[in-house]
Amino acid sequence: MSDLRIDRIVTTGVFELDGGTWGVDNNVWLIGDDNEVVIVDAAHDDKPIAKAVGDRNVVAVVCTHGHNDHVTFAPQLGKTLHAPVLLHPGDQELWEMTHPGQTFRQAADAERITIAGTALEIIHTPGHSPGSICLHLPEAKALFSGDTLFSGGPGATGRSFSDFPTIIGSIRDRLFALPEDTRVYTGHGDGTTIGTEAPHLAEWIERGY
Repeated sequence: MSDLRIDRIVTTGVFELDGGTWGVDNNVWLIGDDNEVVIVDAAHDDKPIAKAVGDRNVVAVVCTHGHNDHVTFAPQLGKTLHAPVLLHPGDQELWEMTHPGQTFRQAADAERITIAGTALEIIHTPGHSPGSICLHLPEAKALFSGDTLFSGGPGATGRSFSDFPTIIGSIRDRLFALPEDTRVYTGHGDGTTIGTEAPHLAEWIERGY
């Protein structure tokens, strides 16, 4: 794991759901070394993602959930880079909204993805969407949280397919069980740590978002 690195690409586009549209900046994470890489959330624009990948072997294109702004180019990159696209089956309906008829490989809770001499572990964290997942990289003390956990609180739950009590349970029981020094690499904006966010759980529950 000595050569493992985490690269961030920020892409800009539109999130669409329930008839609304919102301009958003997304974090795309590349996890790997000089030879192989995992892409987390192929959002908005495939060109900077492919450029950052270079000539490395893509082990997988992983979608933390099925919202359109996180899966925009997942099928295309999977095809051109000869890599499987992973998504939890709980987000099949959301996926179909963006990529009808396109297939993906089902991601399973506790599944491990080997990369650069270590492994990413999938943690199913429903709430922002039914099939939301996070990726834990224990050796690097890193968590890729998608839209489940941000600096300052949980991901949004005010739209279809989401539920606030469910996301609170996922964060409390799955994510806050991780070591406090775990660095959180989020789907949007700046990162945080488990230790920074955990003391605020009761505040989030009281405010209701």
